[in-house]
Amino acid sequence: MDASLEESCISGHSAHGAQRGRRDPGAGDLGTPGIASRAPAQARLSLVSAPGVMRDDERLRRVKAVTDATLSRLDASDLLDELLERVRDLLGADTAAILMLDPHARQLVATAAKGLEDEVRHGVRIPVGGGFAGRVAATRQPVILSDVTPDKVLNPILLERGIRSLLGVPIFAAGEVIGVLHVGTLTPRQFASDDVELLQLAADRAGTAGQIRARKLEQSAALALQRSLLPAQLPELPGLATAARYVPGHEFGIGGDWYDVFTLPSGWTGVVIGDVSGHGLASAVVMGRVRSALRAYALVADDPGQVLSMLDRKVRHFEAGNLTTALYAMISPDRTAVHLSSAGHLSPLLAVPGRDTAPVEAPVDAPLGAGRLDGPRRTTVLGFPEGALLLLYTDGLVERRDQVIDVGIKALAEVVEPGDPDALCGRIIGGIGIERPIDDVAILAISRDHRS
Repeated sequence: MDASLEESCISGHSAHGAQRGRRDPGAGDLGTPGIASRAPAQARLSLVSAPGVMRDDERLRRVKAVTDATLSRLDASDLLDELLERVRDLLGADTAAILMLDPHARQLVATAAKGLEDEVRHGVRIPVGGGFAGRVAATRQPVILSDVTPDKVLNPILLERGIRSLLGVPIFAAGEVIGVLHVGTLTPRQFASDDVELLQLAADRAGTAGQIRARKLEQSAALALQRSLLPAQLPELPGLATAARYVPGHEFGIGGDWYDVFTLPSGWTGVVIGDVSGHGLASAVVMGRVRSALRAYALVADDPGQVLSMLDRKVRHFEAGNLTTALYAMISPDRTAVHLSSAGHLSPLLAVPGRDTAPVEAPVDAPLGAGRLDGPRRTTVLGFPEGALLLLYTDGLVERRDQVIDVGIKALAEVVEPGDPDALCGRIIGGIGIERPIDDVAILAISRDHRS
């Protein structure tokens, strides 16, 4: 590193693991290990009177301030704000800021700040390796900048604010850098090793809060996206009765399962159910794009197999690496026939009055995005008698870790019978044992209404 920058990386504190796994019994609820625990017990209890050396009781007070158990009761965003306020006060700094890493863009994004609120309002982004904060992230070490000059920082707000000295430390989670915490002063300052240790301790606490905050933001975005894509209310269709359910199968509450019902200009009705692999916002985004593309292809092709062939090409080209299953069915205007094609999706169940409920006998082609097929995707035509009910569902409904999927399908078939689709969906949710499913569950039931 160029010594002319008057910038130092504190290698003694870069071994982040050395700050973990130890607990100071006198530091309150130390969800993050205390600094004082490194010193011998006798030395920790003694009062240090040498000039420039922090007294142990003051050290302990500072440690407690950033590891206080009451911080855990705050919302993640409030915790970051409170933590920055305490850090600024404890270190006698004028500013404190947290920048979290956007792993896709490889940039640090201003997330919370005290004294540098414009960083957050302006959405400041710093590339990893660039400027002061970028160097902290790239080196994975604390960095002290005793003299802030335009050639040493990228963020003009630091210069406009009149920052003269900076101390920054990396924020870790599971051994990876996920952000940077830094403090600044309006007067020249020589930060000491105690300052570095306290800031790193605060960064450990910020890492946990930052992850919680990021997860909540992603969850909110994913839920909003899914709600905009899943029909809030299924369309009223002459001669048909419909009902649907969606049950999240994990703590994040969002995945790539979806269903759709729409009318076509030809008078046919399109019915779709699908499952994008994975969970969270990424899967929900892919699901939204696949759903929109299928609707578009349904307007230009009158055969379900052709629609899925075009969709497969789209997924392989634009959604590479995202495996998707889908079943697309078209119900004739007179409601007597159903044309359907499956891309790796489970066959629907058909319940007809006077018959046993059973899966539709139809070929299942490869999932979307799995690779080129040897031939065209196949479409199956089946009759849809008066009073019959067709149930489409995703695999989370019938898959269990301790049994083969055929067992789940058989149990489901015993529940499904002709009748009111909404009542059936209620019985399935309550009777098939999916109150706490391990995967997302989507159900779509369509019956040929004999009253129409």
